[in-house]
Amino acid sequence: MTMNLFWSEEHVERWLDDTGIEGGETFSVEQGWQLAQELYGDRLSPDWTRKTPAEYEAMFRRAGLTSDFWSLT
Repeated sequence: MTMNLFWSEEHVERWLDDTGIEGGETFSVEQGWQLAQELYGDRLSPDWTRKTPAEYEAMFRRAGLTSDFWSLT
């Protein structure tokens, strides 16, 4: 699995057309930033514990990522 960054949805479509690769999930920079804050914001805390799959799914939902791709349970 790889992650590619694009300027816009149109850029994604052009890249998919040019490469013949089947598209996957996309999310905005804002959604990525929200996830990063939730995933790593407390990572250096001495009280940090690994989150459960359900907790990760809740983070995805809060960021607006709701398709089956983001389901862990």
